[in-house]
Amino acid sequence: MNLELTEEQVALRDTARRFLAEKAPISGHVRALLDDEIGTTDAVWRGLADLGATGLLVPQECGGAGMTMVEAGIVAEELGAALHPGPWLSTAVAAPRALATLGANGGAADILTGIADGGTIATVGPLDHASIPAVDGDVLRGEIALPDAAAANVLLVFAEDRGGTGLFAVKSDSPGVSVTPERGIDQTRKHFRVAFNDVTADPLGTLSSDAIAAVVDDVLIATAADALGAARAVMELAIEYAKVRKQFGQAIGSFQAIQHLCVDMYETVELARSGVIHALWAADNADAEERHLSALRAKAFAGRLATVGDTAIQVFGGTGFTWEHDAHLYLKRLLSWSALLGGPDRYLIEVGRSLTNPERQMRSP
Repeated sequence: MNLELTEEQVALRDTARRFLAEKAPISGHVRALLDDEIGTTDAVWRGLADLGATGLLVPQECGGAGMTMVEAGIVAEELGAALHPGPWLSTAVAAPRALATLGANGGAADILTGIADGGTIATVGPLDHASIPAVDGDVLRGEIALPDAAAANVLLVFAEDRGGTGLFAVKSDSPGVSVTPERGIDQTRKHFRVAFNDVTADPLGTLSSDAIAAVVDDVLIATAADALGAARAVMELAIEYAKVRKQFGQAIGSFQAIQHLCVDMYETVELARSGVIHALWAADNADAEERHLSALRAKAFAGRLATVGDTAIQVFGGTGFTWEHDAHLYLKRLLSWSALLGGPDRYLIEVGRSLTNPERQMRSP
């Protein structure tokens, strides 16, 4: 595992950062879309596709870059730092990772090709296994949680049939599909309840429970990279503020109390970074057990990472509590990561169980 970015990865990071700063800034793009169910504009989505950002994980034979989760994590971190509200995680990470388990052929290949060229926006679910719908033949019934459903033109649904759990493709404008927004604390994340009332679905293939678990792990890992970017960005804003804001004739950054807050933020961000880097590597290179444990660790640390936003607001003081300041948007992004697919406590318990498993300890080097 390489902890340093290659020249190509640095170029990818810088390109994504520059594009988001110029075409999708928080002031002119993100805030304008806080109450928008789509979360993106045609121009910005097309720009991401033209950069190759939507096709990073799409195989080359389907028009994508055929890269790894490490490259996807680099882009995810920049999107988190920019508070990007669009359906990138659903379309560029969850969908390709789910479709990859079926092979790049048939209907899966067509969807992957559309994702790579920007013509297809897809979302995948349910990821919580709490409400997997049923399918009878090619007729889908049930209600599930789906992120970015209003933006998507293809819904990829895990559903139970007689052969097990299958992945089914549904056009979002199909008769019988009902999409209802669900309001959450983070307005940059678009969540929905989607009901299927005798909807015709296209079966793409059957997935094992391990394959579905891998998709969930990948979503957690990519979202952790997004949260890392948000935490890093708000920390940097707070530190810069501490350098210029003066009280009693000197910069507040010279006060020990503020210095401690800044050090606490930096320590938390860098600890999270090491976990995210390992998890991104493990997603493609480790065995299933190590990959899953790395995802659990990243999610178990989510609560700590969310404190970076809270601490930054303390550094900003009164201005940090205002709607006009971006600090609260970063805090909400981090809180939504902490709540994704359950709070950190559940994952801490799972990590603890793995550490006390004698069989795992014997296998560990």
